[in-house]
Amino acid sequence: MQQQVETMLALAAVTVLGVLEQAYFSLQVIQARRKFSVAPPTTAGPPEFERVFRAQANCSEYFPLFIILLWTSGVFFHQGVSAVCGLLYLAARLRYFHGYSQSVQQRLAPLYLSAQVLWLLIGCSSLGVLLAFCRLHLGVDVVRQISAAL
Repeated sequence: MQQQVETMLALAAVTVLGVLEQAYFSLQVIQARRKFSVAPPTTAGPPEFERVFRAQANCSEYFPLFIILLWTSGVFFHQGVSAVCGLLYLAARLRYFHGYSQSVQQRLAPLYLSAQVLWLLIGCSSLGVLLAFCRLHLGVDVVRQISAAL
């Protein structure tokens, strides 16, 4: 049990940080609603409010995908690599949120970075699941065979 907890600690920490980041984004929308007098459920208002609202909505839309890929990659590929990717993704999303809040153009570089990290997590997840499938269902340990060949 202790080893399982240690194995999942980095992924759990990144997950909690991600949830806290989502909460921060939501609080920023509440603050923007007050600042620009945009009462719920209205989502239209001054461009300054709409940028904050869209930045939060966009980050929320991708969060489930990020969490699933973080954990799949961490469990089947490598926890450390996945956790680092997760931290990089969260940093890119924070930059995206603040950039988008300032202007539409400032969201682009962090958006591309976060998309690249998601693609990396997709690749790690896919490779990890494929290797686990080969080991468990085909009886072929590809990693061990490659290591032995080298």
